[in-house]
Amino acid sequence: MSVAHDIPARDLLTGLAGPREAQAKLAAWQADRPASGRPAPVHAMLLGLGRFDTVNLAYGEATGDGALAEVARRILHFADDEFEGGDWLAARIGGGQFLLLAHEACSRERWQWLAEALADAVAHPIANLEGAGALRLWPRIALMRPVTGEGPDIVFDRLAETLARAKSQQGWRVIWADGDVTPAGRRGADLEADLLAALDRDEIEILFQPQFSIPGDRLSGAEALARWQHPQLGRIGAGALFTIAGRADHVAPLSRHIAQRALAAATEWGSELRLSLNITPVDLAAASFAAEFGKMLAASGFAPERLTLEITEQVLLADLERAAHSLQALKEIGIRIALDDFGAGFCNFRYLKILPLDYIKLDRAMIEGVAASASDLAVLRGILAMARALDLEVIAEGIETEEQRAIIETEGCSHYQGFLRAAPITPGEFEELAAD
Repeated sequence: MSVAHDIPARDLLTGLAGPREAQAKLAAWQADRPASGRPAPVHAMLLGLGRFDTVNLAYGEATGDGALAEVARRILHFADDEFEGGDWLAARIGGGQFLLLAHEACSRERWQWLAEALADAVAHPIANLEGAGALRLWPRIALMRPVTGEGPDIVFDRLAETLARAKSQQGWRVIWADGDVTPAGRRGADLEADLLAALDRDEIEILFQPQFSIPGDRLSGAEALARWQHPQLGRIGAGALFTIAGRADHVAPLSRHIAQRALAAATEWGSELRLSLNITPVDLAAASFAAEFGKMLAASGFAPERLTLEITEQVLLADLERAAHSLQALKEIGIRIALDDFGAGFCNFRYLKILPLDYIKLDRAMIEGVAASASDLAVLRGILAMARALDLEVIAEGIETEEQRAIIETEGCSHYQGFLRAAPITPGEFEELAAD
């Protein structure tokens, strides 16, 4: 699996790093020596999609490309959740193979659990693919914690050999390069029980991702995020947290818990600041959702006019008309509605026609290349023109540089969020930011 130097640094289909960039990053990390003189820890996993060639044969290359783009999006969102503030890299190595590298302290138990959680995220059905309905892919993952002397070529080759071995054995989904396939630590029912206990003990942490208005860079509000500091596995991000909740049939209680905690914190903010909450397909599937959410909001004392509910473009599948009806009922009491992760996969323009939207939130993938790519900038301009025609405001996610911020201001975005101004912070830190 050695990397040829004529391979592009970036993968053109997914926007992820390519194998050459991944090799260079891994080499740089392994060469790094902290003040202690000990090599910085590096962890690697290689994800392969089983029999992906049959997707192209059955549905065509356009559908296959769309599936790969969606897998890349899920890997990016997973890594954003789990390695927030850490150093990591996601890459497409070729075909249906993806590499995830992390440069931070991580136990063997946690690295295996992360692989299991990522496999769950990738295996979730992919919808909105032309001609394929809901497509389900079956990932396998090879894991490795490189030791001194194992350079990038050795790491890549060992991962590839391990992944090939996993594909040849029925039932092997996650396997270490040293041959260990035994589940490590707490999994399955144990994790589900841990989550229920954590909810009872109010251990799910709420963080806020600050949002800023354009022009002026004034703090305008925040998006509420959930994190769980597990006593054995360490930090668990929102995506994996909801995966565990789904297994325990506890998505709705978790979603309600997060909303209640976030609303309670937001009542302490200044009256001009807005709160954004994510809602799930499970929420929208309940016929009583709008009425129950309205009661919870009224009990919190937070003004409906200051609240935005975010729904993800990729998940409104079961009953779009019911979702639209519930959202319209909430909009009538003053709540605003945002379509999240717009542009992350195949854009479903039917959502724009049917749902009572106020905003679209551009996925970070729509922003990353705008400063360097004329075609990326043209796509951004096209989306903003469409939004203006539909009288929708546009919020940009993942803003990390002043150049990106300047471009979205010039092109007409109304708000943004990202590490350029602030990473997710605690409720107390947000109150300090608002006071400043």
